[in-house]
Amino acid sequence: MPQLRFRGVEVDTVETISTALVDELQRLLDCPRDDLTLEVVSSVYVADGQRVAGYPFIEVLWFDRGQALQDLTAMAITRHLQAAGVTASDIFFTPLKGCNYYENGTHF
Repeated sequence: MPQLRFRGVEVDTVETISTALVDELQRLLDCPRDDLTLEVVSSVYVADGQRVAGYPFIEVLWFDRGQALQDLTAMAITRHLQAAGVTASDIFFTPLKGCNYYENGTHF
């Protein structure tokens, strides 16, 4: 944990930024590298009867780490996306509660 879900972002783009982004988030969040998951969600966006390019949305599912770390995490994700040519994106955080998260049948 955390898990980053990318929508409206090409797989190639996420692959390009994945190593440097995970490196930075691992240091920033002080968590093991294999606790960070990047997922590209395949989505089809439709407007006015046609398929259209999707707007980049990144959802971060995690155990709340406070506003300061949330702000730094959002800035890091944005910076890496911009370096890969994604000029605009929205990031939203979904905080998880330990009592609702189970690993191998045991909650945190």
